[in-house]
Amino acid sequence: MRRARDERWNMALSRGLRCCQRVFSWIPVLIITSVVLWSYYAYVFELCLFTLTNTLEKVVYLLVFHVCFVMFSWTYWKSIFTPPATPCKKFQLSYSDKQRYEMEERPDAQKQILVEIAKKLPIFTRAQSGAIRFCDRCQVLKPDRCHHCSVCETCVLKMDHHCPWVNNCVGFSNYKFFLLFLSYSMLYCVFIAATVFQYFLKFWSGDLPNRPAKFHVLFLMFVALMFFVSLMFLFGYHCWLVAKNRSTLEAFSAPVFVNGTDRNGFNVGIRKNLQQVFGEDRRLWFIPVFTSQGNGHYFPLKNRSSESQNPLLANEDMWEESDDGSEEGSLGESL
Repeated sequence: MRRARDERWNMALSRGLRCCQRVFSWIPVLIITSVVLWSYYAYVFELCLFTLTNTLEKVVYLLVFHVCFVMFSWTYWKSIFTPPATPCKKFQLSYSDKQRYEMEERPDAQKQILVEIAKKLPIFTRAQSGAIRFCDRCQVLKPDRCHHCSVCETCVLKMDHHCPWVNNCVGFSNYKFFLLFLSYSMLYCVFIAATVFQYFLKFWSGDLPNRPAKFHVLFLMFVALMFFVSLMFLFGYHCWLVAKNRSTLEAFSAPVFVNGTDRNGFNVGIRKNLQQVFGEDRRLWFIPVFTSQGNGHYFPLKNRSSESQNPLLANEDMWEESDDGSEEGSLGESL
């Protein structure tokens, strides 16, 4: 009876800790949101409405600022609230395979069971040991470029990293939104810094009277420049990753294929690399709507021959064979 009480206490404590973790994970998002809301007030009210005297300048500044603000807010919202894409049912162990895998005590035999299952799937990457990548927590065979996020507690397709500033995993479903968020954040900061600069100098030199607007404008300039510099390096790094068709995780640990490690295994040329993230319609590249190619379970390889020569993993024709209806069939069509 005492043991049961201790177990209930431990479970309640664990739930409480997880609840606290979820609450605290929103703190970085609240910080960014607070800074942006303050910048909106400082720019629109303290600068444009209370400081500017030229009506035309005031109207132009407000129009352009609100376009930047809307695009920034839209991309930030999409980065935060787009759920991470997870492997479909095709990659989960069936009931019989799961039983067979769990009842087998020999590691080599377990690996062989996974190899047999993987023959029906488009999996071309391996673990560092050369084995099929399998997630014990999610009980799924990991598709290429898929990784388990310990924060989200799930496997994420084409996982790049878990970003605390959006409180979400950046991966296949929202990588385009994250890149647009960085780009529009930079544009937001550049526009504020460029339009505030002359009034920053006037306040600094004393040409404008000491009013509350002075302190808002001064801080607005410093904050805009500070965020721009930090965002510039991060955005530049991700532009390099897109050009090379790598994720942040792959940049630190190169993917392992049947024939060995290859950092450029998914690099199919800059144009196709860009299309994988932004889609083929360039008119939609800068709009935060999902246009990425594929479904996140399969990615073309630089060396196509490695797909056909892989003795353990199936080709696309086998992947297209589906006896499970629409979901798996659609996956086969996208390949």
